[in-house]
Amino acid sequence: MDGVKYYTINEEAARRANEINSLYDYIPGSATEEYKMMVDNATMIATNQKECVAPMYHEKIDGLLDRYARKLAENMNKGYAIDARVPSVLIAGPANFPVRQKEKQNAARDRNLQEHREIQGLLDKIRSTGMGGISADDPDAIGKLKKKLEALEDTQERMKSVNAYFRKHASLDECPYLAPEQIENLKADMSSNWHFGEAPFMTWQLTNNGAEIRRIKKRIEELERKSQTAYVGWEFDGGHVEPDKEDNRLRIYFDGKPDEETRSDLKHNGFKWSPKNAAWQRQLTANAFRAADRIACIQPLTGEKPSELQHRDGTGGMNSE
Repeated sequence: MDGVKYYTINEEAARRANEINSLYDYIPGSATEEYKMMVDNATMIATNQKECVAPMYHEKIDGLLDRYARKLAENMNKGYAIDARVPSVLIAGPANFPVRQKEKQNAARDRNLQEHREIQGLLDKIRSTGMGGISADDPDAIGKLKKKLEALEDTQERMKSVNAYFRKHASLDECPYLAPEQIENLKADMSSNWHFGEAPFMTWQLTNNGAEIRRIKKRIEELERKSQTAYVGWEFDGGHVEPDKEDNRLRIYFDGKPDEETRSDLKHNGFKWSPKNAAWQRQLTANAFRAADRIACIQPLTGEKPSELQHRDGTGGMNSE
């Protein structure tokens, strides 16, 4: 992604933290290289997401990426400062070791680690931008997911092709699968001591992207299966139930206001009151029908269970979701 900004990593703080916590010499620039590698991974995620969504969302994705890069630098710098407060017992020795100060340092480390986890959560926000969470309520959910899947599969093939090119040529120069700027960024990553293995794209990058591909495929299969399901309503003593496929809701209509115990039972089983529709409703899924099974006062007059009124393709075959 063009224009990604790297923020400054305090190399001096990183060096001091290493000196009082490690028996190994600090490699100049290694903290910065670690930071850049993480930002480059976030950039790849942002680039993939831009390929999946409308241009109107690109500015938001750029903003989240910049926020990630800035927050990550702040968090890493804070971590180095915390690590430099008290030396490791391996370095200082057990005599007169400042135990109380070490406890405070460990508490600060825990807080900083929690902040680091929250910063990593920005990557999930990037992945979901413009997708609206891809709710089942979205009429174009399947189309959006297929578009995202295509981008992820293209990325997977590109990473594999780049690694194959490198194995063959022992170099990334003139690699046809990368832009010149991408080649230079990968070279910088590979030269850092944080880049494990000889391949440009590491195993965890391929594994994580592959896992996301499998997750999206499964989601598409679920939504396609749901789109083929024919839902059937029913009458009960004191009202009726209607599935609204267009609004993706299973709605319960009572002839009068249900008593407190019934309302509590409805809420307990995931149904909410909709003043707009004058009905109790929840998202139209197989789970909604199974929840209706547990509500005694809305059982069908036919004697069937609500879950038995859900059929696939209108053929009468039971839905096994």
